[in-house]
Amino acid sequence: MSENVVHLHKHTGTPAPVDTAPTVLTVVPDAPPARPVPLWVRSGRAVKTAVTHERTKSAGRAVVRHSLYTFNGGRIAARRAWDGRTGSRYERMIRAAEAAGNLEAAEEWEERLQRFRAARHHRRMDLLHSPVDAAKGVAVGAGMSVGVLVALGVVLAISTGQAGDVVTPLSATIDFIALLIRIVQIVWGPAVTIGPFLALLALWSVGRRQQAAPQWALPASVRSGEGEPITPSIVVKALRDLGVPALARAIKEMGDAGASMLGPITIAGCGVEVDVTLPSGVSTNEVQSKRRKLAENLTRHEHEVFITIPQAARTVRLWIADSGALDEPIGPSPLVTDETMTADYKKGKAPWGQDLRGDAAALSLYQRHLLITGLSNQGKTVALRSLALWLSLDKSVQFLLGDLKGVGDWAMFDGLARTLIQGPTDEHVIQVTEMVESAVDEMNRRIQAPPGTQFPPLIVLVDEAQVAFMCPAKDEDKRPYGGSKANSRYFMAVRKIHNQGRAVNVLMWQGTQDPTNENLPKLVREGAHTRASLALGTESQARMALGDKAVDGGAAPNLLRPGLDRGTLVVASDGITIPAGQSSITVRTHYIDDDAATAITDRAKALRDGVTTLHAIDRGEERDPLADIAAVIGDATRVRTKDVLARLATRNAGAYGEWSFIDLKRVLDDAGAEPYKSDGVMVVARDRVARALANRDTEGSASAE
Repeated sequence: MSENVVHLHKHTGTPAPVDTAPTVLTVVPDAPPARPVPLWVRSGRAVKTAVTHERTKSAGRAVVRHSLYTFNGGRIAARRAWDGRTGSRYERMIRAAEAAGNLEAAEEWEERLQRFRAARHHRRMDLLHSPVDAAKGVAVGAGMSVGVLVALGVVLAISTGQAGDVVTPLSATIDFIALLIRIVQIVWGPAVTIGPFLALLALWSVGRRQQAAPQWALPASVRSGEGEPITPSIVVKALRDLGVPALARAIKEMGDAGASMLGPITIAGCGVEVDVTLPSGVSTNEVQSKRRKLAENLTRHEHEVFITIPQAARTVRLWIADSGALDEPIGPSPLVTDETMTADYKKGKAPWGQDLRGDAAALSLYQRHLLITGLSNQGKTVALRSLALWLSLDKSVQFLLGDLKGVGDWAMFDGLARTLIQGPTDEHVIQVTEMVESAVDEMNRRIQAPPGTQFPPLIVLVDEAQVAFMCPAKDEDKRPYGGSKANSRYFMAVRKIHNQGRAVNVLMWQGTQDPTNENLPKLVREGAHTRASLALGTESQARMALGDKAVDGGAAPNLLRPGLDRGTLVVASDGITIPAGQSSITVRTHYIDDDAATAITDRAKALRDGVTTLHAIDRGEERDPLADIAAVIGDATRVRTKDVLARLATRNAGAYGEWSFIDLKRVLDDAGAEPYKSDGVMVVARDRVARALANRDTEGSASAE
């Protein structure tokens, strides 16, 4: 029987050959189900997560902290009570003074202890008689009180005519006492219940104020925001761990654990100060060279510890700032806050800022050449300008000013300085050089004056002086303006003023940045009486800025933080008060912005009759005396002939340096602007000179026609 096969799909081609090979099927068994995690493992993980969670840690620290606040607050209160009742406080201070080797302080504390014991003995003797005295006092007081009340009742009975009123005051007093007893009975129960909680709260408050808990339990802001208080044990431990073997051995061998090395720890401004007498075999520079490690041992940053060398042998003086205190700004300058302030070049001192102790740092500028240096953008110009602003309030002071940066930092001195040159180009350097050379001519004129002649102060100020020293330009005689050779014009002019200028009140002030031997020659920097430095890069630059003596004595402007310590400078000068035994002082200067500086110069201009500021140096062209007289008079109504002569000499020493009153009078008489007397002195009127110039111009125009 045949079968018909019906195909239910469409044939599309020749069918592929059928593979007759047997098919092997591989059966992969399913993975066994994961074993369940035991309950105790899951519970342990959950407990670990909960215990190590930051919230749990914070809560645990809070519990420990507040518990220890209460417990340690009780200890502190008990210690205070014990100290108040016994002489333990005095004995503790005696031991500390003896350990520090301060026998005078030990004797003083011992004397105080004897006085305390005598007073305590006197009080105890008084207790033998006090019960009898108290009983007598109570009896007398009660009798007098009853008598007063009865007398008051008698007066009341006489007034009312009722005999029963005699006992009314006494009865009212008894009722009042009964009321007080009732109130006490009502309040006593709650007071007994609440009292212990109030006592615990008081102890907690004492512990919290003293932060009486371990560091790890304190809040994060307290743990990281403040360093440890400086105590003798902390200082000794920091020195012991400094890495100086001889010092560590000496401290270990000392019977008092090193306390005898330390002088008294005294509060000094925003920190503390202590003198450390080093043991034999340890030099001061070994401690100085490890300033960073010492600061970290004291839980301070490097910039918060200063090491200086006083006069005592083998002694270093440590000044340790309160943590973070040096990052706080100081207050505004008195020049800004006190609009009535004036200056005195000879006897006064410029309010410059504050020292590390927080005391005012003032600088005398009398007959002292000045040099300020530092890295760029650290506040050099502001520090230099603040001194000039103070001195401008002395109307006798004259300024010749060159700003080789030329961005307007000194623009407010226009109308105040005799000369103001601003710009960084070689042409500006040439102008500044000629300005300094004109000051040399004025210095020579003053030196040749009769002995005893008094001269007004002349401040020759050059900011960014390194531009002048590095200038490659030469004059027509091939003499360079920059450089440090004997034929360098700027260098030689500065040297001449340094050599002789102070005797006749011609002073050189310079501000430079990033000093090197090329942009700040040795002879120039050593000619300054006051040398100050902001943050620098290396110790060799610090020696250039301040000198070897100051650096060897602990001055370290190279350790100031660029940017962070902007306006902080190290000063070496006899014009500022420096602690005994030190060769320098660190000053945090006041910041005076451009607007405040302009307001100060406006006050300075009001003190003067008017100053015409030159913005270029006259190179000896033909002069117009009448026009120059009008220029130096400026906006003043009238100016003394003496002042006119001085201003003409400053304007052009070559043309007017030898002028006398007769020469001035001759020019004015010929022009019809004769000087006259006002308030007993000869003066020149601005209106007369202006009229003479106008008439001369009119006559000149008419003759030309």
